[in-house]
Amino acid sequence: MKSWRRSLIVSLVFLCTTATALSGCGGSDNKSAEGTNNNAAKVEDKTENKEGAGSEKFELGSSPLDFTFYGHYDWYTMPSWGADEASKWIQDNKKVNITAINSGGNAAQKLNTMIASKELPDVIWTDRGTDVERLRAAGMLVSYDEYLDKYPNLKKWAGDSTLNMLRSSDGKLYQFPNWYTSQPAGNAGYLMNSKMYKELGSPKLETTDDLYNYLKAVKAKYPNVVPFEPDLAKDGQGLDILYSAFGEDHSPVYLRERAIPNGDQLTSVFQDPVYRESMQFASKLFREKLMAQDALTQTKDQVLEKAYTGRFAIAAGASPTEYGSKGDVELKKKDPTAGYEMIWPVHKEGLDKNKIWTGSYNQLGWNVALITKSAKDPEKIFAFLDWLTGEEGSRVIMWGPEGILWQGTDEEGYPKFTDAYINDVERRSKIMDATVNLQWNGNTVYIDKSKMKFEATLPAEKQNWESRYQSSITWKTQYNATAFVNLNPMPDTEEGIVQQSVDEIFSESRAKALYAKSDEEVLSILDKAEKDAMAVGYDKLLAFKTQKWQENLKKINGN
Repeated sequence: MKSWRRSLIVSLVFLCTTATALSGCGGSDNKSAEGTNNNAAKVEDKTENKEGAGSEKFELGSSPLDFTFYGHYDWYTMPSWGADEASKWIQDNKKVNITAINSGGNAAQKLNTMIASKELPDVIWTDRGTDVERLRAAGMLVSYDEYLDKYPNLKKWAGDSTLNMLRSSDGKLYQFPNWYTSQPAGNAGYLMNSKMYKELGSPKLETTDDLYNYLKAVKAKYPNVVPFEPDLAKDGQGLDILYSAFGEDHSPVYLRERAIPNGDQLTSVFQDPVYRESMQFASKLFREKLMAQDALTQTKDQVLEKAYTGRFAIAAGASPTEYGSKGDVELKKKDPTAGYEMIWPVHKEGLDKNKIWTGSYNQLGWNVALITKSAKDPEKIFAFLDWLTGEEGSRVIMWGPEGILWQGTDEEGYPKFTDAYINDVERRSKIMDATVNLQWNGNTVYIDKSKMKFEATLPAEKQNWESRYQSSITWKTQYNATAFVNLNPMPDTEEGIVQQSVDEIFSESRAKALYAKSDEEVLSILDKAEKDAMAVGYDKLLAFKTQKWQENLKKINGN
């Protein structure tokens, strides 16, 4: 859910063809852009002026609602709607039926094809930023402003400040946020195989030196186990976590932005002392076979298989709680003394452990849902999304329909959890795991307060695995990165083209640095990356991002 947690790297060819379909590749001809927008509106707008039409409120469940849904990610395949208990209840009781349009593992090409054919899905679920703005500029999206007071859950729970941060340059709101929040949230951090740890004497595991020594001990005692699993390192997750260990207030969000705050400027990642030292450490782990040797090529399924069979000692990632919880159940089936636990983030000796941030959150949350003008009933779709982010919808999509894991609500509107929620761990996990990829409009504050209010009443051994470590570790170690949203330039601008080149240089240099034969070679690789990045205009990109960052800081401070 990270991701907490996934970004798309789109090829320059796709960027150009997509931009051409939407507004003309690199075009500055206003007439051309206007013509494209008008054409898009003619072809795509099936709303027939229904947007905001009339004052009558649509009651979800009063009549059938059918729409198509596209998750714009290579990794995302929407679960079958109605195949789990929660969506089946929504299907039967709210008369909502959703047809999936999947990316087939190539989201960029899929979206490009849909745009070119003028056949967009009714709803697109995607990251904030450039794809949203290109679609908006082409007149392909429905504005939500006329619905906000009519269907009040989003406005109530997200608040005006969050919605204002989500508004596009025309002042309108097109994005329905997912996992938006007004309090810390996130699952990034370190997952530990607890049985191995106990068998090795439960040594101190607080500093990066402690981690290194522990991984060596694991390798010596368990030759068939991966000492350190960097969890989808091809996306940088585990390496991002290691980065945070070498600098106070250095969040992985800096690496994702390829920009490091220094005073009132954003500066080069390649010359960041914290990044350079973290890559030396990561390379050392890799050289000494203390890190998974297939780190840059393995699939998510391979990581999950290791987790469920207990074949790593320490893992680090953007959301290891997802497989840590299920893996804990799987290992305990065979051995009650086995399982997983989260540990407090490690830090370089001499640093304040309370200023180490393994992940980040922002009040805008993760990604967004867009309603396109292909939708015949955009208001009804918004009404559904608004219900889904409200109290009832949140309860159903997270914990299933009433009567199994929860029964009724308390005076504050939070669910009253049943004995099955506490004692039937397998069924609870099955219900909750089934809807992870159907949680498109997550209401972080409501969900988290529901869980924590209940969990606080239970003894530690009865507490939900994820909730226990979220409240004690992960939420306390997530960095507020709201100021870093929407820093990326449009792909068909000069800075956008630079961004693509810098992303490629960063990814390639990090892979090379990981495979380096010495600490000196790591630094040499990063120095060359700095030179290559500057040659393609990295300084201009940093200046652009700095301006956007400073604008965000002003918005956050109410200016």
